[in-house]
Amino acid sequence: QVQLVESGGGLVQPGGSLRLSCAASGLTLDNYAIAWFRQAPGKGREEISCINNRDGRTSYADSVKGRVTISRDNAKNTVYLQMTSLDAADTAVYYCAADPPPCGAQWWAYDYWGRGTQVTVSS
Repeated sequence: QVQLVESGGGLVQPGGSLRLSCAASGLTLDNYAIAWFRQAPGKGREEISCINNRDGRTSYADSVKGRVTISRDNAKNTVYLQMTSLDAADTAVYYCAADPPPCGAQWWAYDYWGRGTQVTVSS
């Protein structure tokens, strides 16, 4: 059974940083693209980053480019999302999702989803 479990969310002050983790079980990361999405209240689901674990290619949404880094640890079967310079607009539930590569699929096409982790940016 495939499971994706996000962790690392929480309350952070504007300008702060967080590292989110997406721990996968029941699948081998090498065969999947892992994307991070976020959804703020009243808004649609936005893909912010993706890593193709087959070739290591990464992609970032313009809204987070330069502030976010996606990485992987295949030994731990985990993908990370390092976020810096956070502001209120980053407040959302963050989800990771898995799909056969490459990156770029629409969110509804992703095969597996985690349950999300809340990130709140507030002073």
